[in-house]
Amino acid sequence: MIRFEDILDKVESYKPDFDEELLQKAYIFSAREHRGQVRSSGEPYLIHPLNVAYILADMRLDETSIAVGLLHDVIEDTLTTKEILQETFGDDVAELVDGVTKISRYAYVSKEEQQAETFRKMLLAMVSDLRVVLVKLADRLHNMRTLEFLPEEKQLAVAKETLEIYAPIANRLGMGRIKSELEDLSFRYLHPREFEELSKAVNEKLSVSGDLVDRIRKSLAGTLASNEIEGDVFGRVKSMYSIWSKMRRQEIDIGQLYDYLAFRIVTPSVKDCYAGLGIIHQMWRPVPGRIKDYIAMPKPNFYQSLHTTVVADKGQPFEVQIRTREMDLIAEQGIAAHWKYKEGRVGASGDDANFLWLRQLVEWQHDIKDPRVFMNSLKIDLYPDEVYTFTPRGDVFAFPRGAMPLDFAYRIHTDVGHHCVGARVNGKLVPLRTLLKNGDIVEVLTSTTQTPNREWVNMVATSRARHKIRHWLNTEQKYRSVELGRKLIEKEAKRYKVQWRKLVAENALDGVLSEYGISKLDDLYADVGYGKISARSIVERFATDEQKEKPTDAGVIQQAVRKIFPFTSGPAAIKVKGYDDLMTYLAKCCNPLPGEPIIGYITRGKGVAIHSANCPNVKNLMFNPDREIAVEWADQRQSQFQVDLEIVMDDRQGILARVISTIANLKTNIRQMDSRTGDGKATAELVLEIADLKHLEKVTRSIAGVDGVMQVERKYNIRHATA
Repeated sequence: MIRFEDILDKVESYKPDFDEELLQKAYIFSAREHRGQVRSSGEPYLIHPLNVAYILADMRLDETSIAVGLLHDVIEDTLTTKEILQETFGDDVAELVDGVTKISRYAYVSKEEQQAETFRKMLLAMVSDLRVVLVKLADRLHNMRTLEFLPEEKQLAVAKETLEIYAPIANRLGMGRIKSELEDLSFRYLHPREFEELSKAVNEKLSVSGDLVDRIRKSLAGTLASNEIEGDVFGRVKSMYSIWSKMRRQEIDIGQLYDYLAFRIVTPSVKDCYAGLGIIHQMWRPVPGRIKDYIAMPKPNFYQSLHTTVVADKGQPFEVQIRTREMDLIAEQGIAAHWKYKEGRVGASGDDANFLWLRQLVEWQHDIKDPRVFMNSLKIDLYPDEVYTFTPRGDVFAFPRGAMPLDFAYRIHTDVGHHCVGARVNGKLVPLRTLLKNGDIVEVLTSTTQTPNREWVNMVATSRARHKIRHWLNTEQKYRSVELGRKLIEKEAKRYKVQWRKLVAENALDGVLSEYGISKLDDLYADVGYGKISARSIVERFATDEQKEKPTDAGVIQQAVRKIFPFTSGPAAIKVKGYDDLMTYLAKCCNPLPGEPIIGYITRGKGVAIHSANCPNVKNLMFNPDREIAVEWADQRQSQFQVDLEIVMDDRQGILARVISTIANLKTNIRQMDSRTGDGKATAELVLEIADLKHLEKVTRSIAGVDGVMQVERKYNIRHATA
């Protein structure tokens, strides 16, 4: 158990003249405010801020950061206000504590919006003071270390958020040690069976190879010393999550796992790094394509090192990283290793290239209103750039893998992206779908007649390009919807003999706009054009009783449409929030289940398509947030929904029979099944009848528990996207 005295000792070890009075004051304040509170483990709540403060001290941060670690939950979990903190500790501490405090749930409609606003707030705080995110990372790290005491549902949600947001943030800040621990802890809770199997397999391989790590380490150290190169050599097993991710990328199983060892050589100078690389390649044969020079071309998170993979005498491949002591410190601690508190600088200054990504990220995310789009864009931006390309003038642009010439065009300028028709890569004309590679020299070709189209949203890899394309499409779509809505209303007004233009001129529509929460007439037209509001319901407000008696064919049309599309009027009906007469139907691409989050998307002439929030088509369809509409499950009456599952397993006798038996024991009907084998694996694709999300989770969990089953995934039919 961490004591307050341990924190003082840790800080004194690297800063003997620290402000002990500030830390004493913060400790007493936190202890008083959290008195009587307990964590899920049953321990006093104060244990959590003490551990957070110790993690920050282990990063060798200043007293203010550690004081904030002690106080970071007082605004969120006690009656303390920001104003009280300002009076007691000053503006600096108060602003930092407020920066790490979550947005109140009650101020927003959904948990998703609350999460998005919390991260938006944290990003803005990071720009002025990056210590905000350092405290937040320490907070999350201790929460992950004690995640076992939370309910399983909460464990999965926290672990998923950690893997998708906090670990990439740590990586972006160059904090390799914290990033690896967050990833491994998340992996343990998200995929417990895979984690246990992988840990067991790695331990077995280490026991078979004996003292292999020590022998390679001694061999490296001896050879460097004999060549008069000073350097410390460290050997380790790679993190479980990095090994598992590599296995998934290469589609190999545990039996084919070889590259799980890594060695690090730390030298005094850059010259020794390159000399050491040459010596290693003389000792062992290097693997082609696995030599990376991050010293000459540092990663965007200011990581520098030489990487190579070599094969030992007995065929055992291993990775070697070579860097200077300063590079090693930055690789482990990132931004915390070279933070300039003594100079009074706490923010990301405009002239510091290391923080350019952060300023750009905040700028690009500023105008994104939709919380789901914001979170998806944030996750993309947090992953490190891996492809380095050049303009014809020699400027360097870094992109994530999968980037195309369109990403390059939008990096230059928005208008260049909008009018891009192609590119020359290394002097050769290539189509827009060409993947960019390291070292490519890219020249963008434009045309004044070219404009973005919806396919571009799926092509680009950067959130900047995707946001710019969506914004253009959204603007264009809204313009068309306004025109369509105006024509529909004017046509309906003509049928009812209502003088619509006169009503507009006399501002007689203010009451209607206010009722729908709309500020401008164009927004009303747009909602009619999108299909959110019917033109007839608007016009009828201004029609006489005699005019309303006119026959309408709307009911006939509605009945005809209902015969064509499977609208939800029976079991597990869908409720469209705020509307009573909108037709809905379940999208065939994902067949959403009762109990899982759903999203409504207004289609052209078909009503509201209901998608699962996890459906891959949602990202493509929601480029225009105005066509999204809030929906929920209206009831949970018993019904059956078809769900596609893909099961990957060992190709062994009887395994498919055990899987089918497991499904049958859960009283689950199999509607269709296909299977295939190859490379020692068998893949079965099943269509099951599922009642709701809990039923699906139970079936999936049971199948995954069958010995020999490697992976169980729900599949979506992206060919049935509803537009």
